[in-house]
Amino acid sequence: MNIQWYPGHMTKTRRQIEADLKLVDIVVEIIDARIPVSSRNPDIDAITAGKPRLVILNRADQADPAWNKRWGAWFREKGWSVLETDAKTGSGIGQFSQVVQGVLKDQIARWQEKGLVGRPVRAMVVGVPNVGKSTFINKVAKKKSAKAGDRPGVTRGKQWVTVDRGLVLLDTPGILWPKFEDPTTGMRLAFTGAVKDDIMDVETLGCHLMAFLGECYPQTLTRSYKLEPVPQAEEGENEVAYGYRLLQACGQKRGMRISGGEVDTERMARVLLDEYRGGKLGRFTLEFPQED
Repeated sequence: MNIQWYPGHMTKTRRQIEADLKLVDIVVEIIDARIPVSSRNPDIDAITAGKPRLVILNRADQADPAWNKRWGAWFREKGWSVLETDAKTGSGIGQFSQVVQGVLKDQIARWQEKGLVGRPVRAMVVGVPNVGKSTFINKVAKKKSAKAGDRPGVTRGKQWVTVDRGLVLLDTPGILWPKFEDPTTGMRLAFTGAVKDDIMDVETLGCHLMAFLGECYPQTLTRSYKLEPVPQAEEGENEVAYGYRLLQACGQKRGMRISGGEVDTERMARVLLDEYRGGKLGRFTLEFPQED
């Protein structure tokens, strides 16, 4: 699948981020712990060059715990501070202010030397669509200040949110980049809901996700769809064909049939994606550090 989605407002968002950089002290980049590379906009490094960076591995509760640790180490080797969080439950959120203060400790010391005691830290929060930025901000601020939703494109304009006297956050709209060079990137973003479903073939997308689960996390299909044993890919069988077989098998287990007795594979694909995005299938990671 060659998925591409770059609506016009994202060009405006990029210009807005570039203009607002001078107003902030640190950039907080929120990424999806399940797809840490695919959910990183490669343009952010160039746009925010020179600003201190904190990487938030959000939705860590939906990712494989072992891979969370390895991804955290991978980003730290790049020289960035990392914090694992789950914006929905608030796990890890309590450490956020302290980590920000730690990243900026030298800058804060310089402010104090100049007599700027009590000057609040201004942090810009960036990330791709539907990665949990607004929910994260609301948890940090302990109030519903930023508009949040479970679909891409909810936040359209910048929003300043005061956490306390020492910290102010700037929420920004989700921003992708003009072209996904690797089709796998677009597909993984689509799995997590960062790309609108109405621009792609959901059934084919479900085939790809099923194939991945069958190969890497077969226990998920056994636990969630009572598929036992989980069929393995046959020699020479491509990913879509293998995933389609799994969709049929899982749809049959769930009793999803259309007239004539055939399995409703499109409906099964939608259920699969909804349950994956909602964290109902368990904890698993879709990409690993050695792929980068």
